[in-house]
Amino acid sequence: MANLERNNKILLDLVRQPGNNVCADCGAPEPDWASYTLGIFVCLNCSGMHRNLPAVSKVKSIRLDHWEDSLVEFMRERGNSAAKAIFEKCVPAFFYHPQQNDCIVLRDQWIRTKYERREFTGENNDFQKVYSSDPFESTLWKKGRDNKQFLKRIFLLSRKDFTLRYFIKEDAKAPKAVISMKDLNAVFQPEKVGHPHGLQISYLQDERTRNLFVYHESGQVIVSLFNAIRATRLAYLQKKNPTLRENELIPQLTSRSLKEGYMEKTGPTQREPFKKRWFTLCSMNRKLLYFKSPLDATELGAVFIGSESHSYSVSESSGKSTRGGRWHCGITLQTPGREFVFMCEQEQERREWLEALRRVISQPMTPEDYANEANLTRGK
Repeated sequence: MANLERNNKILLDLVRQPGNNVCADCGAPEPDWASYTLGIFVCLNCSGMHRNLPAVSKVKSIRLDHWEDSLVEFMRERGNSAAKAIFEKCVPAFFYHPQQNDCIVLRDQWIRTKYERREFTGENNDFQKVYSSDPFESTLWKKGRDNKQFLKRIFLLSRKDFTLRYFIKEDAKAPKAVISMKDLNAVFQPEKVGHPHGLQISYLQDERTRNLFVYHESGQVIVSLFNAIRATRLAYLQKKNPTLRENELIPQLTSRSLKEGYMEKTGPTQREPFKKRWFTLCSMNRKLLYFKSPLDATELGAVFIGSESHSYSVSESSGKSTRGGRWHCGITLQTPGREFVFMCEQEQERREWLEALRRVISQPMTPEDYANEANLTRGK
């Protein structure tokens, strides 16, 4: 008979050790579940995903469940660090490592890739060849530009010329669009797209941001495409920047926006009526984009966010408005050429926007940032 109190104490001591004190899969602190077949400590959310893999992973609560001596001994022998040495031995540099706040499909497929398909153990390299196959082909559901209907489209990702093409029909001779890896960004947006596997692909078209909203019924297919895009982006950046190390390029492969949401804005004279717009702030290109709605294909406009040393600043402003605005939590963004005034609905939203904008303004500008600023100014 196992000594329940002793085993419980051993597990609680083990989960406090370096490596075990964060979830083996998403990095969440203080995991209180464990896979006793894999020998890893995981958080509550990841434990639910492990339950979907009963053939490879079985989980217990380290506080509430009964643990036999043999299982406790296995947890002591294995642990997160030893398990990662096995299951994450050969993770490609481009492969995205989900964090605790990432969407479910990313975390679920990370777990399945590691333990169910064992892609990173080095036993079989055929899995990883998929991400660098040329072309990488996927048939996705894509939202129409001017309507809400999703239609099937064929996407071809090419490492040969660093492009992503999509076609309306299988027998189409010419693509509907040819997207360069230079400005492409892909990010999962399940809430915005309205599907748990929703992906947003953004790129520049005539110096304006163009959005594609796509999904696939299979989580494995859409996450494989996402990582194939990252692999192609890495190859492109390595060719473009041969002197930079791989770890310097990885943060540039794909990037989530710092902040998204509705604000009201007025025009350049600040006498125009306030209009509700959907805003997206990206730290990678230092742009505050605005759209009429979250699922717009093309931006209405963009504001470059420079650094404090170049006369950019942001502050709270009076919420009093006589120009038709319904919201009263004001923000003033000062740029060298113009003062922008925005209104947020809630004080919490204002604080989050101020924090995000100040984060960009505090970062020094790169030579590429100066070029982006000049292009944006010239385009107005």
